[in-house]
Amino acid sequence: MGQSINFKREMQATVDEAIERITQSLKQEGFGVLTRIDMHDKFKEKLGKDVPAVVILGACNPQLAFEAYTRAPDVTSLLPCNAVVRDIGQGRVSVELAKPTALMNVLGDAALVELAQVADQKLKNALERA
Repeated sequence: MGQSINFKREMQATVDEAIERITQSLKQEGFGVLTRIDMHDKFKEKLGKDVPAVVILGACNPQLAFEAYTRAPDVTSLLPCNAVVRDIGQGRVSVELAKPTALMNVLGDAALVELAQVADQKLKNALERA
């Protein structure tokens, strides 16, 4: 398999507990949650399909996003960073954070990749703390 596209951690928690934990942990690293999409609700609403809870949070560190944007405005297509909380059963959830370096490598801009490495570290810190 190629390069990993996310950081991932499983934990004993409900989806709501995990969302609260990762939101607070991201905040400590300078990220705010801008959006929330309850994918399981959308699958049910639009397709009539039931799946375990999966919630996508759009997380943004304004300073890093601004630096990336001023370097290459097209980067906004890759923002914000997705944080996913998935119910994996038996009282466990998976928390997955999109890896900024994996996304920035697509653009082929070394300065953006370097900036993304800073974001990677902050996201890893947040995930470890959650």
